[in-house]
Amino acid sequence: MIYLLLSIISSTSIFVIFKFVDKYKVSTFDVIIINYLIASTLGYLISDYSNVDILPLHKNGWLPYAFIIGILFIIMFVIVGKSSQKVGIAITTVASKMSVITPILFSILYDPADHLTIKKSIGISIALLAVFLTIYRKRKIDFDPHHLYLPILLFIGMGIVDSVIKFSQHNYVSDALSPLFTAILFTIAAITGLTTNLIRKNSFINLLNKGVLFWGILLGISNYGSIYFLIRALNHKTEIGIPLAGSIVFGMNNLGIVGLSVLIGLFFFREKLTRLNWIGILLSFVAIYILSQY
Repeated sequence: MIYLLLSIISSTSIFVIFKFVDKYKVSTFDVIIINYLIASTLGYLISDYSNVDILPLHKNGWLPYAFIIGILFIIMFVIVGKSSQKVGIAITTVASKMSVITPILFSILYDPADHLTIKKSIGISIALLAVFLTIYRKRKIDFDPHHLYLPILLFIGMGIVDSVIKFSQHNYVSDALSPLFTAILFTIAAITGLTTNLIRKNSFINLLNKGVLFWGILLGISNYGSIYFLIRALNHKTEIGIPLAGSIVFGMNNLGIVGLSVLIGLFFFREKLTRLNWIGILLSFVAIYILSQY
């Protein structure tokens, strides 16, 4: 459970960092690029190459999936930005968080060890309801319906990212390989971001801005940890020697991120919670208790 907790803390810190990036008016896209460069470098530094056969690299079955995840990282970032502008932050947040349904279902359908029991079904259902209620905000809907495709794409895309991570972990990525796998997918994301920057004809000098470097480094460490520890959590074996079910890992991970993010927003950013939000938080504790029994 320690890896799951570290993944939750790392992922939550990402949202906190983005709040400060927005507060201090630092270029978000430049921070994202630095973040990917730092995350990939960190992965290469901590990789134990003596336990990993990386040559020839192109023959490793996990490489295509690292490419898919890395490219999707940048695509999802662009969609998040456009969706927030066109349909609002509330709907965008709900779409991104509820996308956890896809990897949960994928894990149950794909992994023979991930059995869907009545108790697990109840726990997952409560977890999904808790996520929705915790992040729900009643706001006036005022946007062009033609832009609804953006949160839909976000819901699908984020679900695909987590599902591909689960597929890669299940078939290829051991604990020894996870640092290098994570480093390569972040390298691909960095290259994609730099290429996008070039196409947009943006100045690369902005990447050397002190604010961009500072927040980019912090974000890179958190971003790397969120994926690395998630894979370690998926690989972690229970007391009886079997890996923890992917549906439980993704459910508790997403639930923990939402819950911790809301609490940080409440205590440190003075964000107000509605009665439904508090109900969601209480339900999250119930779901965590049920799912932690496995």
